[in-house]
This record gives sequence, structure tokens and C-alpha cells, in this order.
Amino acid sequence: MFTAVWVAIICLAVIVLLLAAASAYFYNVGIKRSTKEFLEADPALVKEEHPWELEEEWLRSQPVETLELTSSDGIALKGYFIPASTPARQTAIVVHGYSSQGREMGAFAKLYHEMGMNVLMPDNRGHGQSGGNYIGFGWPDRRDIMRWIGTVIDRSGPGAEIILHGVSMGGATVLMVSGEELPGQVKCIVSDCAYTSVRDILTHQLKQMYKLPPFPLLPATSLMCKLRAGYSFGEASALKQVGVTKLPILFIHGDRDTFVPYAMLHRLVDAAAGDKEVYVVQGASHANAYFVDKKEYERRIRQFIGRYIRLGKGTEKEMIPGSEPQAVLTPVEG
Repeated sequence: MFTAVWVAIICLAVIVLLLAAASAYFYNVGIKRSTKEFLEADPALVKEEHPWELEEEWLRSQPVETLELTSSDGIALKGYFIPASTPARQTAIVVHGYSSQGREMGAFAKLYHEMGMNVLMPDNRGHGQSGGNYIGFGWPDRRDIMRWIGTVIDRSGPGAEIILHGVSMGGATVLMVSGEELPGQVKCIVSDCAYTSVRDILTHQLKQMYKLPPFPLLPATSLMCKLRAGYSFGEASALKQVGVTKLPILFIHGDRDTFVPYAMLHRLVDAAAGDKEVYVVQGASHANAYFVDKKEYERRIRQFIGRYIRLGKGTEKEMIPGSEPQAVLTPVEG
């Protein structure tokens, strides 16, 4: 009897140690700030030249100003501001994805700049030139974006008009921002290939990349993330945030996206409480919607944001009749 108890205790201790080791590994691979080499081997990520890389030459020719601020928890953050060609109060804040950085959003910066807008491209915590030793997957980043919104309003004045545009993790980030108490200067959101929650996307990736079930590894890693980075996977939910926002949202997703499953689009759209529009890009894999159908992507964005902000000469407000604010709901295709 005594021996059996000790055997049980030893077995339990071994299991706990193995789970702790596995959780530490998963945390270090996915959440701790580091080079994410595993992404290169993921078949769900099509290795193509993205348009935001092709626009680097344009970006280098712009008078980019580096902005700095400190997050609410003391992390030094950097962002890159491109003023409009002529003074404007309209600003697009474009938010990058996982293991990326602000300057890699050049194609979207160019799109909004050509519409006569200022552009701000932040480096999220744990990315680029910003501080932080972990990746927030959008949840702590939502408060950072709120500070960037305040910076834009300080620069442009109370008449500022702001749109938020994010891709992949950036798309989830701007949706997570949407559920917070935002100033009236934030007019609308464009979310490209966002996930529903951190728990959902990591559950999917565990299965897709490692052929593992979520339990018990995911809850254990979530606890480790809460202790080390201050947030848990369950609380980090874009799905919950869109359910309370009244901001209009343009949801974009490629129908061949398997990295952030296309099915997540349906759940986000169904949960969204405000005005919403959906643009499904046929044949687009993860984060490739703009690359696959650039002309239509640009047209959809111009048309959508033209309903909620004052666009300058040569933009959708001038070219398309009937651009006054209105509720738009396009059914999800597929």
C-alpha cells in the first residue's frame, strides 16, 4: 500500500513535469519574442511575394516619422507615421500580423495615402522596434492601439477621423480594440483574415502543426502565459469584442485560408453587433487577399470607408454616388 502511494505520487510528478516542460516549449515557440522559424514549414502559408513587400521602394521614398510612446504597463512602443500629401485629418492606423512589423504594411499604407490620408504603422509589442519580450496576439495590444489613437487625435485635433485596418493577428487586434470604449474619432474598422480568439487559433494550430488535442497542453500554456505575459488565451477574444461594438466593420477573408480557418469569418460576422460588410476573396490563402485581387480589394475599401469618413478629391466619396453613411450587410459567401 505504501509503495503504491509512492508510485502514484512519482507518476503524477512526472506527468506534471512533462506537462510543464511541454507548456514552456509551446510558450517559447509561439509566444515568447523570437524568430518564428516554424512558420517557414507551415503548408497553410503560401510562399508568395506579398504586395506589402513589393511596396518597400514606395515606402522608402516617403517622409516617414518615427513616433514613440509608452504602454500602460511600461513597454516602449514605436510607430511610423506618413503624413498625407496635403494636410488632412483622416488617418488610417494599419496593424501588422504575427511575426511581422509596421513597415511591412507598405501596400496598405500606400493605398490609404493615395486616398489623401495620413497613415500610422505601429510595431506591436514584441515586434519590430517596439519593446516587449512576448507576443500579445492582439489582447494587450488593443490597449496599445488605443494609445496610438490618442496620439493621432493629439496631432490632428478633435476633428480627426480614424479608421483601423489590420491583417491576420492585426485583423484580430483591431477587432479586439473595437469592443473598448473608443473616442468618436474612430469611424470604422477593416479586418482582414482575423481569428475569433487566441484559444481558437492556438487550438487549430496545435491540431494542424502538431496533431495534438488542446487538452491538457493548451490550458497549461494559457496559465503560463497569464503568469509571464499577463493574459490568458480564453480572455483574448475578438468574438466577444465585436459583439459589443457599434462600429461598422468590413470583414475580409480568403476562402482558401487554412491558417486562420475561413469558418472563423462566419462566426465573427454572426457575432458582430454593428453595421457590417463582408468581402470574400475567392482563391486567396492566408493574408493573400490583397495580392490575389488587388483592384477589387482597393475598390471595396474605398467604397466602405467612404460611407463613414470624408474622403478627399479623387476618392470614393467623389467617384461613387450614394456614399452617405448607411448600414451594409453582405451575406458570407460559401
